[in-house]
Amino acid sequence: MGRYEIDVDDNKVVSIKVIGVGGGGGNAVNRMVKCNVKDVEFVAVNSDKPALNKSSATHKILIGEKATKGRGAGARPEVGLKAAEESKEAITDILQGCEMVFVTAGMGGGTGTG
Repeated sequence: MGRYEIDVDDNKVVSIKVIGVGGGGGNAVNRMVKCNVKDVEFVAVNSDKPALNKSSATHKILIGEKATKGRGAGARPEVGLKAAEESKEAITDILQGCEMVFVTAGMGGGTGTG
């Protein structure tokens, strides 16, 4: 193998997750699911329970249940941050064993921005 070559096992299956955070991230995940993106696990993370229930993601995590009562962060990033901190364990648990993670979020709302 040369100096700049990487030994790649083409038969190895890599665990990939796409995490959609907030409304914008959730919309991106829904679009990927609709487009039949393969070999990826989709996770929706939101503080807005009704929006989360509409998600097409395989896994759904409601964050900040105490901080937001499931009503979203109200375009306040500080509330989104608090919601994520409150639910840190649930977020890290869903990532166990994952080798590659892509996070998608809209910047401008509360949950994704926070």
